[in-house]
Amino acid sequence: MDINELNDQQQYRRNSLNELRAMGIDPYPAAMYPTNAFSTDIKAEFKDDQEPKRQVCIAGRLMSRRVMGKASFIELQDSKGRIQVYITRDDICPDAENTDMYNKVFKKLLDIGDFIGIEGFVFRTQMGEITVHAQRLTVLAKSLRPLPIVKYKDGVAYDRFDDPDLRYRQRYVDLVVNDGVKETFLKRSKILKTMRAVLDEAGYTEVETPVLQSIPGGAAARPFITHHNSLDIDLYCRIATELYLKRLIVGGFEGVYEIGKNFRNEGMDKNHNPEFTCMELYVQYKDYIWMMDFTEKLLERICTEVNGKPEATIGENTISFKAPFKRISILDSIKEKTGYDLEGKSEDEIRAVCKALKMDVDPSMGKGKLIDEIFGEFCEGTYIQPTFITDYPVEMSPLTKMHRSKAGLTERFELMVNGKELANAYSELNDPIDQYERFQDQLRLSQKGDDEAMFIDQDFVRALEYGMPPTSGIGIGIDRLVMILTGKPTIQEVLLFPQMKPEPKDTPAEKQE
Repeated sequence: MDINELNDQQQYRRNSLNELRAMGIDPYPAAMYPTNAFSTDIKAEFKDDQEPKRQVCIAGRLMSRRVMGKASFIELQDSKGRIQVYITRDDICPDAENTDMYNKVFKKLLDIGDFIGIEGFVFRTQMGEITVHAQRLTVLAKSLRPLPIVKYKDGVAYDRFDDPDLRYRQRYVDLVVNDGVKETFLKRSKILKTMRAVLDEAGYTEVETPVLQSIPGGAAARPFITHHNSLDIDLYCRIATELYLKRLIVGGFEGVYEIGKNFRNEGMDKNHNPEFTCMELYVQYKDYIWMMDFTEKLLERICTEVNGKPEATIGENTISFKAPFKRISILDSIKEKTGYDLEGKSEDEIRAVCKALKMDVDPSMGKGKLIDEIFGEFCEGTYIQPTFITDYPVEMSPLTKMHRSKAGLTERFELMVNGKELANAYSELNDPIDQYERFQDQLRLSQKGDDEAMFIDQDFVRALEYGMPPTSGIGIGIDRLVMILTGKPTIQEVLLFPQMKPEPKDTPAEKQE
């Protein structure tokens, strides 16, 4: 069905719209409506003995209606919650000649989903429910599509608007009719607010770096490509903010961070979306050991602020963010989970281990990719509680400083939580000669067919040649952090508008109406 093709209910509402206008009622008034209270506040602050009764002006959606002759009860939903409103014909239309208007407008022309304003006083009904007694009703916005009706029995919802495809495409409907959805995104906002507070209190500066980049750097990922017409050049949506943020450390900032969108032209599943939010932080004169300590404190505080305790429940797992977290090297983890010791092994030897483990690996994969595949297959999903996986081989870490005491390894960690990577951090490589050679290694991987290998960023190498102090950096996946702290099993549940396949022409959305 074409989105503009009307079904019977939509046509009925358009007819009601036209009738309101014919009666001189503007269904979309321009004037500001002077609200002075919210539903939750009215309930929390109500006092039975208050005299005179509290006068309020509220606004929201009409969500249900029970008409009983001259009187009616409706449920009004505002941005904070719902409240009952008592409406009588004599209050709304005290003049006898307006009775027909009341009957026509309130009973016939107003529909579930319409925005209305109510002025009146607060009282408690004989059934004990705090209610607004309406003395004036104003039409604020006519709804031309009927909302899905979620039914309840004994306080339990059924006949829900719960098709994931419809919910994610029409998040605006999901937020209105499904309890708890808005709370997820309010928690997301609180997570970001708390994270910023911790970083700001530490004295670090929030900055912004380019989204469109001439070279996609800072991660091993496939980029999105676009074209700039005026310059006649291809540009890439950034896959990470790392290399620009480290340029600012070169420029003299003590610590910089950015919370923003990254874009990777890769698969979509319950843990991945083509665009995602990441926080990256870089601090001079620190190393990855300091960063582990800082990360523990950061996540413990965020979890406590959001959930009231340093714990989160997702599925059957209760995750504790109480510091300290477990720490284990990636090679020790692989040895522990598979029995194979990869320390000092060549690419061919590791490929033989993959064969012994019955893994299907691509010929283009180098040593680092092979180790990463083994860890992902046999180790990653086993770490439910926060665990720092440390000391990655140099082939896996082209931007990381060599380990101070372990040959062939780097000072890097990934934080695993609930079986998935949540953060990635380094003691940053600041030797420009070593960095250029690492980029050359990535180029050779690219020539072998690895489409996620890094580009050579000559300007970044030039920046390092001016001198970058010892620095530690970290990237934290915000979407995955929100999933854990809100107990949501898929990334789509914590993104207001996740990427979706093109909507089919005969959308089932119309069938639900």
